[in-house]
Amino acid sequence: MFTLLAIAILALSCLLVLGNLRMIAHDTFETLTAAAARARDDGTLMQRLAFVALWLIIFATSFI
Repeated sequence: MFTLLAIAILALSCLLVLGNLRMIAHDTFETLTAAAARARDDGTLMQRLAFVALWLIIFATSFI
């Protein structure tokens, strides 16, 4: 019973995300653009990009 409930919740969540994928992509783009502009104005853009690169390397090596 709990397995069916969990699968139903997962399926509903996937449908909601896929149904609003365009809005999610638009909001994500706006948020990243604003954050990059603030970081550029503060002079911390390179530090933040280095931090992001570090995490991407960590995640990439965990899948290899």
